[in-house]
Amino acid sequence: QVQLVESGGGLVQAGGFLRLSCAASGRAFSRYAMGWFRQAPGKEREFVATISASGRITDYGASVKGRFTISRDNAKNTVYLRMNSLNPEDTAVYYCSAGPITSSGGSSYNYWGQGTQVTVSS
Repeated sequence: QVQLVESGGGLVQAGGFLRLSCAASGRAFSRYAMGWFRQAPGKEREFVATISASGRITDYGASVKGRFTISRDNAKNTVYLRMNSLNPEDTAVYYCSAGPITSSGGSSYNYWGQGTQVTVSS
């Protein structure tokens, strides 16, 4: 059982950066792959990034590749999403998730956080 709480969202101007954090409760955190997804109003949930339990494997959605970086600190039970060069298309609620494998599919994840709002102004 894992509980996830996102933080770090907010309002930022285009071209700026944010770092989102996802704090997990539970001893099994280091055994889970982690993912970030986002959803904007009226749009489908979109894969952003995933990282393996060890942190050695990462993958990114095409729209964020080269701009976003996912990382984790298993000693702190925390996963991060560093977002650079933000643009208004990145505006969405960002969700942290945990599951058994690295995957771009939301159905692969068992646990989800409540989300944190990221708004990028033009």
